Amino acid sequence: MIMSKKEKTLRITDTTLRDGHQSLWATRMRTDDIINIIDTIDNVGYYSLEVWGGATFDVCLRYLYEDPWERLRLIKSKAKNTPLQMLLRGQNIVGYKNYPDDLVDRFVAAAHDNGIDIFRVFDALNDSRNLETAIKAVKKYGAHAQGSLCYTISPVHTIEKFVNDAKAQVDMGIDSLCIKDMAGLLSPTMASELVHALKKKLDIPVQLHCHATSGMAYSAYFDGVKAGAGAIDCAISTLAGFSSQPPVETMIAMFDKTEHEVNLDMEALRNVNKYFTDLTPQRCKPRNFEPIVDSEILIHQIPGGMISNFKSQLAQQGATEKISEALEEVSKVRKDLGYPPLVTPTSQIVGTQAVMNVLAEERYKLVPQEVKNYVKGMYGRPPAPVEPKVAKKILGKEKPIEHRPADDLKPVLPTATKDISKPGLIKSEEDILSYCLFPEVSMEFFKWRELPEDQRPKTPVEIECEELNKEKETSEKTKKPEDMEPLLNNEDYSGIKEIIEKASQMQLNEIIIKKGDFNLALRSGNGNTAQGFSIESERGSTTQNTDNVAVKETEPQQKKQKEDAVGSGETINAVMAGTFYRSPSENSSPFVEEGSVVDVGDPICILEAMKLFNEIESPLKCEIVKILVENGQKVTKDQPIMEIKKM
Repeated sequence: MIMSKKEKTLRITDTTLRDGHQSLWATRMRTDDIINIIDTIDNVGYYSLEVWGGATFDVCLRYLYEDPWERLRLIKSKAKNTPLQMLLRGQNIVGYKNYPDDLVDRFVAAAHDNGIDIFRVFDALNDSRNLETAIKAVKKYGAHAQGSLCYTISPVHTIEKFVNDAKAQVDMGIDSLCIKDMAGLLSPTMASELVHALKKKLDIPVQLHCHATSGMAYSAYFDGVKAGAGAIDCAISTLAGFSSQPPVETMIAMFDKTEHEVNLDMEALRNVNKYFTDLTPQRCKPRNFEPIVDSEILIHQIPGGMISNFKSQLAQQGATEKISEALEEVSKVRKDLGYPPLVTPTSQIVGTQAVMNVLAEERYKLVPQEVKNYVKGMYGRPPAPVEPKVAKKILGKEKPIEHRPADDLKPVLPTATKDISKPGLIKSEEDILSYCLFPEVSMEFFKWRELPEDQRPKTPVEIECEELNKEKETSEKTKKPEDMEPLLNNEDYSGIKEIIEKASQMQLNEIIIKKGDFNLALRSGNGNTAQGFSIESERGSTTQNTDNVAVKETEPQQKKQKEDAVGSGETINAVMAGTFYRSPSENSSPFVEEGSVVDVGDPICILEAMKLFNEIESPLKCEIVKILVENGQKVTKDQPIMEIKKM
């Protein structure tokens, strides 16, 4: 039957400018990318535009060297017709831990003043205690407070539990409710049943936010709307699908012959899509043969915005071959930790611990501080109790807290800037808020911003793009004829790095490997790690790059190596790739100095990896003879960071 009259209006929130590029472009959309098209997007007729929050705040400061507040102001100055929306992580704000109440309140006030109309507030554990302050602040400053249910599948996540969690948020005064399906786990049947149950028990508008990762989001939207949901999240088709949201164009077509009116400007949508289609090659690696649907997500449940970062972090740890093992471990760790929904920050917490377990080849041998804090209850109440044996191994004799985590946090704003060495770098209240959320990252950006434009070094994202272009060029140059036989089989390469590392420690000048008719000679270059080594065989010579490999040092570098004492004693090596920090924060004392004596288990440094700060402990009683890397320096797995003398 063709409907002659539309009885209901279906509202659509556009996620292109936040979750779309966070899911598919690793959050690399620039402010100029947005401003150049925002006028057209503003005239499409969307219910709201999600443009801020989530990972975009961190990435602006950390990689793009852009001011996230300035981005918001620019968008608001152009978008006059459509309400702007942000994703707020409750007590975590836009970070990865709980922050004091005064910071939550001032952040919400500043975000609203700078242009945010709708705050979608969520807590990774659906712990309503972590939403109280944020929702109260949103209502206090006159904005729209949208609560959230982080949807997941587990033995403890029932419809009854979701409804009870929603009731707690309604009692706090939310204006609407979002079912937030981060990983694409919501089936059409469950979408219908959950929406129906919420509408039956609660008098509040319901919105659906689903990722397309598993392929169920399209039909989940359709059945959820039929059951009573009045709004859905979509992205423009170029930035839709895969681990993003369903495309808005497809959803318009799906609801065309129903009682729901979707009154959007199709010509404007076509222009927006062409713009992002043209921009995509500059912002996103080619997907090649990446499958459109990832059925494995129904097992590991890693959300869209996290899955690409998870793979990237494994690559940085030199463990890409362990991706399957790590994904399997995610499910085990999640069960151990009480089935938390996998959304920031719990996705990072669970994912990082899974990687640690795989890299260490022993479960919970290495435990980041954030995992300890989670088990202690400092992120909130887990949906189910933490596995007792795991809790005991992680906490020892410590007991988990029972109260609201933020109750332990003192106000931060009165003394926020007192220890800043260069207070002139702070230009506004927004700068103070950025600094409170991400101290080290913000200071790096502030220092860069202070320089004259012609003296500013390249930004991390510019360096990232150059490296990507080099990879493309190298790939083109090193392509071999299809009929050329490989020099060695895959298994022959598996031990080469280990051989070269041992050769480096022994200060060998040359290694010759014989296999059949081949004589393979590995000779040093100039000793510079970045230059790699040369391989010569009967088939000629080729140059390859290696990580942390130096086969031979020239005389000056041999001298420098002795001066640095590298190799003259034992070393403590980086257990993972990351950023090395000598102290827990910018203005605190270093964990150790050269000459310090430490016992087993004493903290010696911090390695920031996968957005978590991992406190590294000494594996033995020793004296710190020499610190081999600079504060803030990036290190690779197994790189020596301190020379020691056993006690």
